[in-house]
Amino acid sequence: MELIGAGRSADVYALDDDLVLRRYRDGHDAREEAAVMTYVAAHGYPVPEVRPGPGGGSPADLVMRRLPGPTLLQAVVGGAYEPVEAGRLTARLLRRLHTIPARLSPDPRDRVLHLDLHPDNVMLTPAGAVVIDWRNSREGRPELDAALSAVILAQVAVDEADPLAGLARAVLSGLLRDLGDVMDGGGGALEEAARLRAADSGLTAEEAGFVEAGVRLIRGG
Repeated sequence: MELIGAGRSADVYALDDDLVLRRYRDGHDAREEAAVMTYVAAHGYPVPEVRPGPGGGSPADLVMRRLPGPTLLQAVVGGAYEPVEAGRLTARLLRRLHTIPARLSPDPRDRVLHLDLHPDNVMLTPAGAVVIDWRNSREGRPELDAALSAVILAQVAVDEADPLAGLARAVLSGLLRDLGDVMDGGGGALEEAARLRAADSGLTAEEAGFVEAGVRLIRGG
């Protein structure tokens, strides 16, 4: 298999011209992730099509149809997509996701949450935006999902040494413009999102250290 991509926790291999295999380095079981993706796809949400894995595959393997196009982050950095509009697109994708009822929870207020929806997890394909990387997904209140997306952007925005800080601040402004009302009604969602983000094992200690300042930025402080 040809390695065509690598993230913080997984590698992506080309199986052929049409399919890719995403494999978690820590052996994380991807079957629940596949189930969530299949569920939201059945409700019309834009996710990669999950396909049966090759014989002998491990639970850490997720086979999907290959997506053409850049990530939303790549498009913003390259100047092909306005940062504020990228934030607004992220907000629309979150709102659309939160129309889908929970797959498992009996609480009618719960929805499917992505919990890692930011421009690097959105692919811009010829058919439209597609949301990838559902490892962190779970069910709960929409305001937590909105708050976590904001925190992810804000922690980059406040890091003056990060070359993406200015772009992240502009993307954040677009997100808050269209999704701030969801967070406002969250009753502690921002605090919970900050705790989740700071505890993310995929972050360096330095990155986690910007979470608190990011929350202050979101609050306008």
